[in-house]
Amino acid sequence: MTVVGLDESTFTGLKDTAELVAAEAAGLVRTAWESLRTGSVATKSSDTDVVTAVDLESERLIRARLAALRPEDDILGEEGGGVAGAGVTWVVDPIDGTTNFLYGYPSFAVSVAAQVAGVSVAGAVVEPVSGRRWTAARGQGSWLDGRRLSVSAPESLELTLVGTGFAYDAARRVRQGRFVAELVGRVRDIRRSGAASLELCSVAAGWTDAFVEHGLGRWDWAAGALVAEEAGAVVILPGTDDAVGVDATFVAARSIAVPLRAALIEAGSGQV
Repeated sequence: MTVVGLDESTFTGLKDTAELVAAEAAGLVRTAWESLRTGSVATKSSDTDVVTAVDLESERLIRARLAALRPEDDILGEEGGGVAGAGVTWVVDPIDGTTNFLYGYPSFAVSVAAQVAGVSVAGAVVEPVSGRRWTAARGQGSWLDGRRLSVSAPESLELTLVGTGFAYDAARRVRQGRFVAELVGRVRDIRRSGAASLELCSVAAGWTDAFVEHGLGRWDWAAGALVAEEAGAVVILPGTDDAVGVDATFVAARSIAVPLRAALIEAGSGQV
């Protein structure tokens, strides 16, 4: 992708900034997780959609660091909101997998991405507990702690391991459950970790072969989808394929992307 005024060296700098800021926020989140002092807990869209004091503190840290490092850029955060500007916009999830964090389940991450005109050009997903750092810059590949990533190449749909996730709204979870029930007999198996950014990165690493989820926010996929794309995955983002779902995010290894998309549609993905 060509972006007016930006080149690969700029993307590299944005990636480095994303990694630096995400790692600092991950350190804050790790300290809170280890002490098991999550502070106050509030809810957002439903009683099961929680936001902790640590989410808010993490996003404040990220916003402050980006304001210092990139004062001309805009910021769109899960907790603090914002709008996408004409130049670089930072898309931030201060804790992706907050429910996992609350329960002590060590599958959650800090996600920071740089977008231009709604397209991710750099990003980092950092895991507070393991310390793993997933990074990508457009046109330059994606990496896990310095190791270049490449998607898997399953030979058939029946040998495909698919990640997914569920919405906070109970009625939609029921529809998603029906969809997954239709899909599970067509693939090797289903996985669900509770953190979309890490599910997307798992496809990049070949730990799973594909991922599909409906209703994700931009902050959920902005960094992870780029990591998957730069590792060779086929990527469908919300608003680009109504047959899969108007708000579906889908990434898959190229060897099975076409038959898996067809299987998703047959399983009712477009009606979730």
